[in-house]
This record gives sequence, C-alpha cells and structure tokens, in this order.
Amino acid sequence: MEMSMASSSFCIPNSTCTNKTICVSTPFLLKKHLFGTTLPSCSLSTKLPLKLSSLPTSIKCAVTEAPSEKKSQLMRRSDIRNIAIVAHVDHGKTTLVDSMLKQAKVFRDNQFVQERIMDSNDIERERGITILSKNTSITYKDTKINIIDTPGHSDFGGEVERILNMVEGVLLVVDSVEGPMPQTRFVLKKALEFGHAVVVVVNKIDRPSARPEFVVNSTFELFIELNATDEQVIYASGIKGKAGLSPENLAEDLGPLFEAVIRCIPGPKINKDGALQMLATNIDYEEHKGRIAIGRVHAGSLRRGMDVRICTSEDACRFGRVSELFVFEKFNRVPAETVEAGDICAVCGIDDIQIGETIADKSEGKPLPSIKVEEPTVKMSFSVNTSPFVGREGKYVTSRNLRDRLYRELERNLAMKVEDGETADTFIVSGRGTLHITILIENMRREGYEFMVGPPKVINKREGDKLLEPYEIATVEVPEEHVGSVVELLGKRRGQMFDMQGLGSEGTTFLRYKIPTRGLLGLRNSILTASRGTAILNTVFDSYGPWAGDISTRDLGSLVAFEDGTSTSYALISSQGRGQLFIGPGVDVYKGQIVGIHQRSGDLALNVCKKKAATNVRSNKEVTVVLDTAIDFSLDDCIEYIQEDELVEVTPSSIRMLKNPKAAKKTR
Repeated sequence: MEMSMASSSFCIPNSTCTNKTICVSTPFLLKKHLFGTTLPSCSLSTKLPLKLSSLPTSIKCAVTEAPSEKKSQLMRRSDIRNIAIVAHVDHGKTTLVDSMLKQAKVFRDNQFVQERIMDSNDIERERGITILSKNTSITYKDTKINIIDTPGHSDFGGEVERILNMVEGVLLVVDSVEGPMPQTRFVLKKALEFGHAVVVVVNKIDRPSARPEFVVNSTFELFIELNATDEQVIYASGIKGKAGLSPENLAEDLGPLFEAVIRCIPGPKINKDGALQMLATNIDYEEHKGRIAIGRVHAGSLRRGMDVRICTSEDACRFGRVSELFVFEKFNRVPAETVEAGDICAVCGIDDIQIGETIADKSEGKPLPSIKVEEPTVKMSFSVNTSPFVGREGKYVTSRNLRDRLYRELERNLAMKVEDGETADTFIVSGRGTLHITILIENMRREGYEFMVGPPKVINKREGDKLLEPYEIATVEVPEEHVGSVVELLGKRRGQMFDMQGLGSEGTTFLRYKIPTRGLLGLRNSILTASRGTAILNTVFDSYGPWAGDISTRDLGSLVAFEDGTSTSYALISSQGRGQLFIGPGVDVYKGQIVGIHQRSGDLALNVCKKKAATNVRSNKEVTVVLDTAIDFSLDDCIEYIQEDELVEVTPSSIRMLKNPKAAKKTR
C-alpha cells in the first residue's frame, strides 16, 4: 500500500476556482492530511471524491479552459506541445534533452553523438553551462513536442524570460540531492506568471545520496509560497535515460516523462482563422540567410513568399516578405511551405527584424504585447586599448569597431544595455551579473577585438532621499570544517544569514544569505580560498534594499611594473619575495602593468626587467635560479581581482591587468 501511495498522483476537477484541473501527487496530499496543512487557497473548498485506497497509480492530467468571451475563436491544438526545460545551473537539463532526443530516434543507432549536444557554442562546451537557449523537436505517439533548452545560470535569466512567451508548459528539473535552488525559484515564478503548466522532474535520482522525499516536499513548499497549485512529479535519471512515477520503480526509458508532457501540458491555444500574428522571441544569424526570426505563430498561418507587416506598436509598422520558412524537426531546421498557428518556426527574409516585434498580416495584422525582462544590476566600462602594446594582437581596435559590436549585441541580448560613456571612446555596458558581461568579453576577444574593461560596479537606485542597492540571495554548500571561515567572509561583506542546514550524509552544510551585490564582486575566489576549493556558491537577484554601508573587497595591493621591457629570472627571484607573481621570465611588460599581488596593502612598483651585470667580477659559477610558479588568472579571475583604479586589457591572445593612468596614482 505504501508503494502505491508514494508513486501515485491524480487530478481533482476544481470547479470553485479557475475551472481548471489540478494535478495532485499523493505524498503531497497525505502530508497535507496528516500534518493539518491546507491546500492552496484556490482549492480549499474542493471535496475529494476519491478514497485513498482507490487512488490510481498512473498519470491522469488534463487541462480544461475557463469559459471566455473568445471561446468561439480560440481552440487548442492537440497534435503539438511546446515546452521549455528550466532549472538551476547544473541540475541536468541539457543531459536530459540528450536522452529525450536519443529515445525519440532522432539519431541513427550507429551515429556518433557528443555529450550535451544542445551546447553547440565553444564557450558553452568549455565552461559546461548553457548560455543561449536552443530549439529542437521530437515526435511521440503522433504528437510533435517542441523542446527549448534554456540556460540555468541567473545571469542569463533574460533568455529564460523571453523563451516563456513561446511555450504552454515547463519541465522544472530539480536535482535529487540539492533540491530547489535560487534559480529554480526564479524560473518557476516566471513560468507561473505566464500561467504555464508545470511538470516537476526530480533528476539524478541514481545519485547515492539522493533524497527524493525532501526534494519533493521542498519543491511543493515553493509552489505554495508562490500561490500555485502543485503539479505532477516525475523521477528521472537523465544520464541513464530512465524515468518513473516513484524513485524505486523507474521504467527502462523516458516513457513516463513523455506521457506526463502529453497529458499534463496543454496544446497551444490558437486562433486558427484569425489574422496572422507571430512574436519574434529569438534571433539567429547565418551568413547566406541573414537574420532569422524564431517564434511561435499565435494566430492564422504563415506561408513562404507571403507579404507581411512587421509591427512594434500600433503606429510603428513596416512591410516585408517571408523568403524562407523553416520548422524544427528532430535536430534540424526543415524547410516548410506553410506553418499553422501553434507551431514554432524560423523566418528568413526580414533583414531588420528585432526581438519583441510582431510579424502580422499585411492588411489586418495587430502587434502582440512586447517582451519585458528584468533590469540589469551590474555595469562595466569598455574603452579602446591605450596600452603600449595596442594593435599587436587584435584585428578591431578603434572606438568605431567597439561601438558597432556592442550595439549589435543588444539586438539579441535583451537583458543587456549599452550607453555612451564620459568620453567618445568609452561605453558603459550593463548586465544581469558579472558572468553575463564576461561572456560578451570572451566572445569579442575570440572575434578579434582588442579593448579595455574597468571593474564591475552595481547599479543603484534612488527613491526620494534614500539610496537603494541590489541584493541577492546567495546559497553556499560547504563542508562542515570550513563553515567558520566562510561565515566570517560573508559577514565582512554585509551578508545576513537566514537559513543553515545539514545536507544528507556527506557532512555538507547548506547556508543561505541575503547579501548586497557589491559584496559578491570578487567573492568567488575568496570563498574558494577560504574553503580550500570545496565550496559551491550560487546567487540570484532578490530585490533592491537600503544601502548597506562600505564593503572592503580586497585587503592586498598590487605589484606594478616599474618600466617597459622583458622580464628576467634575475629580477623575478628578488621580486617574488614581495608577493605572488602573475608572470614568468621572458614576458614583455610595460610601465604600469600589474605583475603580481603584493603581500601587504598598498601598491608597490618593481623592476622585473633588471638584468645581471656581465662584469668579470661576476664570472664565477652561475647560481641555479628557482622561481615560484606564476599564478595563471583567467578572464573571470582578472575581472574579480581589479579595483577602482585598475583595468583589464583584453586581446585575442592575452589578458593583462594595469593601473588606470587616468585614476589617481596610489603607488608608493
């Protein structure tokens, strides 16, 4: 009896609220019954006609719409499902999509398929994270399922927000050990604001320390907190390609997951005979096709060669023609003559199309509501390279090149903003976090750009006479022996702890903090040092709050090159006693370049190019020189390290740090 109750879920016709069917899982219902907790307010007065002994053990989800004035025009397409896979970073979204594609026979049996095939971008594969959302589709029992894989990192939340315009439901993937994390809450909140159906997938159920009961309860508490009804739960192992209705009883394939998608997520609501409306939700680019608009057709039908109207608002419209039309089938774009309402397609031929614009009927078309995303919280200054090494390695070095590339980024990166700076060769780039802007910097250097960036700064607001700054929710997983040093570090950065709990049997402690975004700048390296590389830090934007006061982010100064030249072993052996060096022998440096970390506060100028005098007195036997290994800082590390009077010089083959010549000199 216990097994059947743990694995069952059923639906309650909820006539008292939205005329919508609520999917209730049995463990959740039992928990409510036993501990006296009530269901969400929407279903308080619902009577349960089923006895516990007669609960079904299969998915029984259905969605019926509330009657509306437009019921005669609007209808559901039953042969299509549009879903987005959303989750916190590293909870297994892309790996789950891999298994879904393989089991839908998208690839030949003998075809070589790399891991995380949806992460096609070089940076995505190197970092192991999804940055750009991507479309694909599979067919299951004569139903086409359009799948959109989305980023999990909070800095790329803008991608998730606009993708939710294209779908009717989401698969909320939750790790079977970690449970709901900050980004899980963010994406769930956004999906519920759109009124989407949610199927919870407890992934990585095959992990030795999996605790599915805790994860399911935590997830449903999140649903209640967001005033939502609970939904169907599926347990899965994305890497093994298995799913089931209970953690102990997984099927040999993902069949239960596909069934949940078909039954619990409704088909698209369309106006089949209405005037054409399609919202451009994403933009792609190909050399021979130009700009490609991707979106869902909301009403009417779209044909190849059709004349259309492109609208931003009622008054601002222009005309264009659809030269080519594609739909997503399996892992490819397939040419199509016509796309009916409800399906997701790609449109070529409109060269100036922007995200958020509506492709509408030429004569009767009306624009759809535009896409809105959250405001950026961090800004950085971009400027032309003024170092002595300018032009050595980069292809694009002028302010015109830099301006064109930055404003081009705005066309597809809705969560980013670019403004002109104080001088003609400076630009202020605002984003959702340091990583958001760092990915842009990395892409630009790979494209051949050479430029300088300043330290990240938070974007404050002023309400009346009060100064407000952004706060984030930070979650830290750290072994028990390092909790003290991590708590001390976060306390110095004005963090306020509001939750602390042990995780499973692994001796790991889970800390939750509300902390100013300023306190997070440069925190990742410090927290890894404090925990000897074992802590895992995750953050997500929470809200704006009162100014927290001054925060000291770096105690040590920098070692600065004294003159131009090439570093020598002779000079470095005496310099390394002053701190840790970033360079080895034989490296070209210039005056003002940062070559290491000083062991005390304040900067120190060093001569790292001094050569040994070749006089007769010194012709005795050479002393063997033993140099410490230089610290190898990545682009992210450099941006975390620099302070107000420092810059990062970015070129296609080098990343250097230097003192800002325009800032007040603090060297001694």
